[in-house]
Amino acid sequence: MIRRTFLATVAALAVTVPAFAQDALRIGVEGAYPPFSYKEADGTLAGFDIEIANALCAEMNRDCTLVEQEWDGMIPALKARKFDAIVASMSITEERKRQIDFSEKYYQTPARIVAPKDATFEGTPEGLAGKRIGVQRGATHQCYAEKTFPDAEIVLYGTQEEVFRDLVLGRIDVQLSDSLIAQESFLSKDEGADYGFLGGDHTDVECYGEGVGIAVRKGDDELREALSAAITAIRENGTYTEINDKYFPFDIYGGRPASADASN
Repeated sequence: MIRRTFLATVAALAVTVPAFAQDALRIGVEGAYPPFSYKEADGTLAGFDIEIANALCAEMNRDCTLVEQEWDGMIPALKARKFDAIVASMSITEERKRQIDFSEKYYQTPARIVAPKDATFEGTPEGLAGKRIGVQRGATHQCYAEKTFPDAEIVLYGTQEEVFRDLVLGRIDVQLSDSLIAQESFLSKDEGADYGFLGGDHTDVECYGEGVGIAVRKGDDELREALSAAITAIRENGTYTEINDKYFPFDIYGGRPASADASN
C-alpha cells in the first residue's frame, strides 16, 4: 500500500484547480474502516480514502496533514477546527448538510445486511423483528436501521471492525454496513466464510444521501469548490482509476461489487 508520498504532480490537467499559498491542509481521517482507511503493522495510515486525500492535496498544490479522529467525533472536531476537511467515507445527507458543507461525491455504493448463511429469517422489517442488528454508531446505517427496523434491537459500535467481531461471536444476529466494506473486509476473509448477504440493496436517500463526499465547515466555499474541482481532475487524468484499481476490481464511483448479487 502507498502512503502519503503518493503521486507526482500531473503535467496536464483537464480541469483547472486553484492553487493555494496557505498552511498545510488538515484532513480528518478515521484509520479503522478498511479498505478505505486502516493502519499497516507499523502504524502507517493506508487505504482508498487516505490515498484519495493525498491525491486531492497534490492536485490542489497543498501540503497535507492527516489527523486521526474516531468516527462519532468527526463532525464536532471539524466544527471545532481540529482539521479543515473530512475524507472518511462520509455520506452526503440532508441532516449533515444542516451542520456542514460537502464537495461533490467521490464514490457511492449501496448498503446491505450480512447474516449467517444458515439464517432462517429474511432481511425485512418483519423478518428482523426481535433480532439484534449491529451498526456503527453515528453512521448513516444507524439512521436507516432505526427507521426501517423499528421492532429490532439496534446495537451500536464505535468501529465497523467491532461490528464484524460481534457478528462472529454471536452477540448480534445480523449487521448492516456498506456492501463493499462487508465484501472486502469480512465476507472475503476466513472469518466471513459462514456468512453472506441477506436480501438486496438498501439505498434510502433520506438516510444514505447522495453518495460519499468530503466535508468542510459551513461557508468554506473556496475549499469546497477546490475539492470538487480536484475530484473531477483526478477522475479525468487517470489518478482516481489508479487508486481505485489498487483496492477494488470495479469503479466504485457509482458501482457495486459483482459478488453483492449472491444474496443469502
